[in-house]
Amino acid sequence: MKKVSILVPCYNEEGILPVLYDRLSAIINNISGYEWEILLVNDGSRDNTLEVIRSLRDKDRRVSYVDLSRNFGKENAMLAGFDYVTGDCTVVMDADLQDPPELMPQMLEYWEQDFDDIYAKRIHRGKESWLRKRFSLMYYNMLKKTTKIDILQNVGDFRLLDKSCIETLKKLRETERYTKGLFCWIGYRKKEIVFERGNRLTGQSAWNFKSLFNLAVEGLTSYTTAPLRISTIIGLIVSLIAFIYGSYIWIKTLLYGDPVQGYPTTMVVILFLGGIQLLSLGIIGEYLGRIFNETKGRPPYVAREYNGKKVL
Repeated sequence: MKKVSILVPCYNEEGILPVLYDRLSAIINNISGYEWEILLVNDGSRDNTLEVIRSLRDKDRRVSYVDLSRNFGKENAMLAGFDYVTGDCTVVMDADLQDPPELMPQMLEYWEQDFDDIYAKRIHRGKESWLRKRFSLMYYNMLKKTTKIDILQNVGDFRLLDKSCIETLKKLRETERYTKGLFCWIGYRKKEIVFERGNRLTGQSAWNFKSLFNLAVEGLTSYTTAPLRISTIIGLIVSLIAFIYGSYIWIKTLLYGDPVQGYPTTMVVILFLGGIQLLSLGIIGEYLGRIFNETKGRPPYVAREYNGKKVL
């Protein structure tokens, strides 16, 4: 009998987990022919998420859990889940139920048709501000145009992955992770499912503007060197303009002399060039910072407990 794992990263989700479990149980109890595992990864929650997970484990042995030693972020929590899932395929989803688990039967149908990655594409992004939606669309458009891989728009982490995909993702151990890009990078045979995204049922999302901005920078610096190239192009253009302007000043001085003037122009040029230099150094610094973190060789996460047993 084939085994299906459901992977759910959890961070401060004590209020939604009982509802999530009831929804999942109602679905998997009506799907015959499969063995099931619900793997909950506690990503260093500060509320009673771990206690709720343990109570679910006591009630239903299909529930497994991994408790991380601290908050390592959703990307690394997913990697922990990939390391511990035992199914022939894995459904990755968030705990907030914005992505409906009722799509799992359809995902399984496509999986049985030999698709490896069945991803859910959102028709709309749910309850989000207009500004956040616009920034998201602009970001994905920019990422798609600057990378050599096909980044999927309006597609999150909600998907079914064959075991072959999971095994490949487990080999990618970088600490600076952008999993949405990794899903595209690994390739495999993909299938799209379109759905209406709902609103979060309880609590508030941990993804504020700062977190989303950091994730966007992560995606750009992980999958494209376009910012470095843009910095180079801007430097060449500015150098060309400076050369032309310098030639103009030199010719003007030869023809008309050199009266004391041009202080505002000089300051504008100095500030402009200084700004370009700082921007370029900042872009280079982002890449160097990621190189620095990767060269440390630290594990992406530390697991403290698995199903009640300490991880050594």
